[in-house]
Amino acid sequence: MTDIASSKQDTGMGANKIRKALIALGILLLLLAPFIGIYPVFVMKLLCFALFACAFNLMLGYVGLLSFGHAAFFGMAAYVTGHSVKVWGLTPEVGIIAGALVAAVLGLVIGSLATRRQGIYFAMITLALAQMVYFFSIQAPFTHGEDGIQGIPRGFLLGLVDLSDTLNMYYFVVGVFLFGFLVIYRTINSPFGQVLKAIRENENRVISLGYRVTHYKIAAFVISAAFTGVAGGTKAIVFQAATLTDVHWQMSGEVVLMTLVGGVGTIFGPVIGAGLLVVLQNYLASVGSWVTVITGVIFVVCVLAFRRGIVGEIAERLKR
Repeated sequence: MTDIASSKQDTGMGANKIRKALIALGILLLLLAPFIGIYPVFVMKLLCFALFACAFNLMLGYVGLLSFGHAAFFGMAAYVTGHSVKVWGLTPEVGIIAGALVAAVLGLVIGSLATRRQGIYFAMITLALAQMVYFFSIQAPFTHGEDGIQGIPRGFLLGLVDLSDTLNMYYFVVGVFLFGFLVIYRTINSPFGQVLKAIRENENRVISLGYRVTHYKIAAFVISAAFTGVAGGTKAIVFQAATLTDVHWQMSGEVVLMTLVGGVGTIFGPVIGAGLLVVLQNYLASVGSWVTVITGVIFVVCVLAFRRGIVGEIAERLKR
């Protein structure tokens, strides 16, 4: 028994070291990407969606709640960031924070209502409330309806660094992504995160231990919504636009796809899934609407061949 326990402990320590080494390697690649021929704007788009997927994975992978309404937080944060920077003249970092705060408040409202139910009912409530946000975005004056908010200035970071320079903008986005990723990573591996995992595995057992499960679910929902807002606000600054596409239900479907393909409940899975989907959208753009069909076929293949997702399947085989 002692040998088994020791073996498990060694395996856990080894996996932790590998995880940290992969994070360090990823950071190094991000820092060097512009100098090794990788298009910075492409990487910035990938990082925005990767952060979006990581935030969504906090709910699906670690609490076990499938939300079909995360586009509401992504899109509304993009609108708030774009409006505050373009009309109010706020600096980009303050605009992104404003968008994240609005997304967090919206997450508190939607989470408080949706967590009253479980399973498919939870998913349908989030979808219905997100559609209400979508129709609000069509009618609200500050969103400019179908035209969206165009020509959002990138401005100056802290009033000093000119983000109109692509390289400056790139490293700003890298910094935002790493901050969000590491906070989510720390949340998952904290005592709070352990309770979330326990809720996913056996909610009734957690209730019997005296934890207020609903409070934990709402807290996780708000954290997820806030970082989804950071991703949406950052995307609005990068592409200098916020449109109805950001708040449409299809965006919610895309983040579900990213997470499932990459690996639900894994640290790197959402990043890999987001990267795969963004690559497909960019390199298959020439085929027009067929890109949706091709993406769907790839999704079906991944689900059948990699039931745990790409990263989840690789991790499982390494354990064996």
